[in-house]
Amino acid sequence: MLQLGGLYIKLGQVLSVTALPIPDQYREYFRTLQSNVPGSSDFREVVKPTLERELGAPLEELFDSIDELPCGAASIGQAHRATLRSTEEEVIVKVQYPNAKWQVPADIECVGQFLRLCVYFGLVDEMASKLTYEEFARQFLAELDYNQEKENLKQVYSSSLNPNAPYLKRGVVIPRVFEDMCTGQVITMTYLPGPKFEEEAREQLALLGIDTKKGMRAVVQEAHGNATNTSNRNAVDNNELAISPTDNATSSWKDTLSRTARNMISVDSMFSIVRFARRVILWSTAATVKSIRAASFLPIVPSDWIVWAEERQNAILQAERWGWTQEAVATLLDVHGYQILNQGCFNADPHPGNILVVQDENNPSKQPKIGLIDYGQVKRLNTEERVKIANLILSIADKESDEAIANNFRTLGIKTKTDSTKFLAEFGRLMFGSFEAKHLDHSWHKELHEQDRVLYFPNELSMVYRTALLLRGLAMSLQFNPSVGEAWRHHARETIRMHGAATTRGD
Repeated sequence: MLQLGGLYIKLGQVLSVTALPIPDQYREYFRTLQSNVPGSSDFREVVKPTLERELGAPLEELFDSIDELPCGAASIGQAHRATLRSTEEEVIVKVQYPNAKWQVPADIECVGQFLRLCVYFGLVDEMASKLTYEEFARQFLAELDYNQEKENLKQVYSSSLNPNAPYLKRGVVIPRVFEDMCTGQVITMTYLPGPKFEEEAREQLALLGIDTKKGMRAVVQEAHGNATNTSNRNAVDNNELAISPTDNATSSWKDTLSRTARNMISVDSMFSIVRFARRVILWSTAATVKSIRAASFLPIVPSDWIVWAEERQNAILQAERWGWTQEAVATLLDVHGYQILNQGCFNADPHPGNILVVQDENNPSKQPKIGLIDYGQVKRLNTEERVKIANLILSIADKESDEAIANNFRTLGIKTKTDSTKFLAEFGRLMFGSFEAKHLDHSWHKELHEQDRVLYFPNELSMVYRTALLLRGLAMSLQFNPSVGEAWRHHARETIRMHGAATTRGD
C-alpha cells in the first residue's frame, strides 16, 4: 500500500476502522497509515522545487527555517514544519505530490472497473455499489483541490471563533490558514503542538491495563468479564461492534450463562465497575507517592520506598489526565454534533490521526486543548438534510417509539427489502444510541438481519454515521459508552427550532 500510495493508503486508513472482519494483525498495520505514513517525495528534488514554483520565491526568502523531514504524510501529500520569515510564526506547510493529479483519478477508475466486474458476477448489488462508488470518488477527488480545502479550513476556523459555538467553551482549536501562502498544491497553516489523540488514547488504555491491539468488541467483552467474573472467551474472535449473522451451532450452557449475565448487566455498568476499580488503584498510588515524597527527608523512611515513589511519580499526572480524557471524548462528540447539525460542514474523513492533543509548551502541567486538522474531505449538508437528520437523532435520543424512529429514517430515503419498522428502529438505535449488551450477541444480529436488509443507504447520512461510529469507537476504547444521539440532542433541537420541521416527525 505504501508503494502504491494515493488511494491505497486511503483504503488502508478506512480498513483500520471499518466494521468488516479484518484480522487483527492487518488492522494493526493499517492503523499506522493514519499518522505514520512516511513521506514519499525527496525534499530537495521534489518538495523544494514544488514549493518555490507554487509560492513564487526561494524558500530562504519565505521561511527562517523549514524541516526537510516531513512531520506528517498522507495519501496525496506531506507536511513540513517551518518558521515564517515575516512574522516568525511556526507553521505547517502541506504540499501535494506532483503525480497525485493523475494518479488518484486513475486509481479511482481502477476501483470502478473492479466494481463493475463484481456487479457482472453478481457479487454486489448494482445500485448500491454505484451510489457508494460515486460518493467515494467524489469525496476522494475533493482532497486534490487544495483551494477548496483552504476554504473549508477558513470556514471551520471562522465558526470556531463564535462565542456561542462549543470550540472556545471546550478548548478546541482549528488551524488558521495563511491565505497568501496557499495555492492549488500548497496550504500553509498555524502549527498546533502536541501528539495525535490516538497516542494519548493508547497511553490511557495502557494505564487501565488494556491491550491496545484489541478491537472494540474485545474491550467491551473484557470489561464485561471483569465486571461479572463470567468469561466467554470464544465470543471475542470478531473485533467489531456490528456482528454479521452466522450459522453457528447452538450455544453451550457456558455461552448461555454468559449471555444471560451480560444482558442483566449493562455495558455502562461493566465499564463503570472496571473504570472505578482501576481509578481507585491509580489514585491510591498517586496518594501514596505524594505521602512518601513529602516524608522523604525523614530518616525513618526506607530508601526503597523513596525509589518506589520516584518510579511512580507520573501516577499523579496520569490520574489528573484521566479526568481530562473523559472530558475530551465529550468535547469531540459535542463539536462534531455542532458541525453536522448546526453548520452542515464537517470532516468526512475523521480518522484518529486528525485529532491532536494541543499542549502548552510553556506550561506542560496545564490541561491540553484539542486540535482538529485536515479538512480536505468535507461533507456539506443543506438545511433540509440537517433537519431530517436532526429529527432522526432526536427521536433516538428521546427514546421514541419504533414507528417514530422508522418514519424519520424513511424520510431520509433509506430503502430496505421489506420496509420493516422494527428493523429500521433497531438499526437507528444501533447507529446513534448507546452500545448495549445485547449487541454482543450473535443471535441478536442474526435475528435483525433475518427481518430485513438495507438496499439503499442515503449518502447524506453515510458520512454522519461514519463520524458517529468513529467517535463512539474511540470513547468505548477508553471505556466510556456515550449515546451519540443524547450527545447531539441539544444541537438537533436547535436545528429544528431555527429551521422548522422540514419533515413531520413520527409521534
